[in-house]
Amino acid sequence: MSPLRDMGNLTILNEFLRLGFGSLHGLQFFLWGIFLGIYVVTLLGNILILTVISLDCSIQTPMYFFLSNFSFFEIWYTTSIAPKMLQTHLSGPQVISFAGCVVQFYFFGSMAVVECFLLAPLQYPSLMNVRTCIPLAGGSWLGEFLTPVVTVTMTFQLPFCPTYKFDRFFCDLAPVLEPVCSDTETVEETTFLLASFVTMAPFLLTVASYSHSVAAVLRMPSAAGKQWAFSTCSSHLIVVTLYYGTLGTVYAIPTATQAVALNKIFSLFYTVVTPMVNPIVYSLRNKDVKKAVRRLMSQWVYVKRT
Repeated sequence: MSPLRDMGNLTILNEFLRLGFGSLHGLQFFLWGIFLGIYVVTLLGNILILTVISLDCSIQTPMYFFLSNFSFFEIWYTTSIAPKMLQTHLSGPQVISFAGCVVQFYFFGSMAVVECFLLAPLQYPSLMNVRTCIPLAGGSWLGEFLTPVVTVTMTFQLPFCPTYKFDRFFCDLAPVLEPVCSDTETVEETTFLLASFVTMAPFLLTVASYSHSVAAVLRMPSAAGKQWAFSTCSSHLIVVTLYYGTLGTVYAIPTATQAVALNKIFSLFYTVVTPMVNPIVYSLRNKDVKKAVRRLMSQWVYVKRT
């Protein structure tokens, strides 16, 4: 079927052609293996966290309630991108329907929003209690579903030119605007404002939290304690900066001035790399989670022996 339908003077697009990573000169199977491994590790890490928190009563606290929410959305966040990306690596450019592109764009945007909203409360465990965690989680869920509606609606109501292919590996703002044959300034400005709010507000809260933590660490008398605390804070801060930095750069810079290759690299960081690292940094390095995992493994071994 033709990717275009003519309705008077209006061009209706039925599908897009995603070029993915283009010619990889024989590296597609190598990169496919790496990305598949990252995807599997991401799924297993987050599933492990959800399982441990749901089965171990000792860590069913407001803080771990947020971590379980975070892990749940991480699974869907990376799943909205990774399977199609892996398919494109093996088979080359892939056709995606117009409706499919809308759905992927919306769900990826939703998961990105809720991840931004949930990252900030994770830095304030002392403030987490039953009265605060439910409204914060509910607000994150509500923001997740409502915030992308504006951008998605404005973007996909634009007229598209006959050039229906884009040089990216998933339906994001920049590639979707490539075939648009009208002015996209309003969409880009609206997206910039939304992205600034979604990323900058949580990021500033996170920076404030780490500034307070660093000041507290500097007052610690133990050198070993300082080393452990700085190691924990630095790993958290690196992951947060990597996520907010690459996400904010892609959505804040006008699409016309973005280099395609650089855009793809940044997109890989916030769609593939950080979802794999987050479970390790926020949960699996946590001593309470480690103890819970050991308890569950001991119980499982005991049951198997009996």
